[in-house]
Amino acid sequence: MNLEAFKNLIKITEQQNAKLIAVSKTKPAEQILELYNAGQRDFGENRVDELLSKSSELPNDINWHFIGTLQSKKVKKLIGQTHLIHSVDSIKLLSTIQEVSARKGIKTNVLLQIKIAQETTKQGFSLASKNELVSLIQSSEFSHVNIRGLMGMATFTNDVSIVKGEFQSLKILFDAIADAIDDDTIFKELSMGMSGDYALALVHGSTMLRIGSALFGSR
Repeated sequence: MNLEAFKNLIKITEQQNAKLIAVSKTKPAEQILELYNAGQRDFGENRVDELLSKSSELPNDINWHFIGTLQSKKVKKLIGQTHLIHSVDSIKLLSTIQEVSARKGIKTNVLLQIKIAQETTKQGFSLASKNELVSLIQSSEFSHVNIRGLMGMATFTNDVSIVKGEFQSLKILFDAIADAIDDDTIFKELSMGMSGDYALALVHGSTMLRIGSALFGSR
């Protein structure tokens, strides 16, 4: 656990009006509690069962963020147990979240994942889908879903120009959608930036950093 890095990241995010999401996937509850005791309240997990297991044994004022690929069959278990789902990558998944949330009588906060990276393994809505995304956000069909913003993962590369271009593209899309819906009380989060590229992400308007190895060490 790197508490010095934590203090530095908190200082940076506060200066930039952003939020630090400590990515605690694969890490034991003891390490999460250590960071919790240092003041951290937002933690990110990429597996539903792991998130549920940890949330049952850790303080109940933790904000759990789901940041991994979400299978439709796991939605029922996750709804009502998470502060924000960052990785809604299709209309089908959004519809499933809406259906389960409506049955449970709650509203679920989500981000729409945009495919900005060059890797074929990355998923998400297209950068060219502005009109479709605006329609989704404004649609009464998703009355039990709060679409809070966008999420993106840059290409895993040492080429800074590639990462910079991808973050720029996502920020342009985010701003275009925000202008179209004209409601910054709901649509206001831009989740981009991890341990290796968070400085660039902040420069390009990130409001949420998903940081794992810089805090917990390599996995």
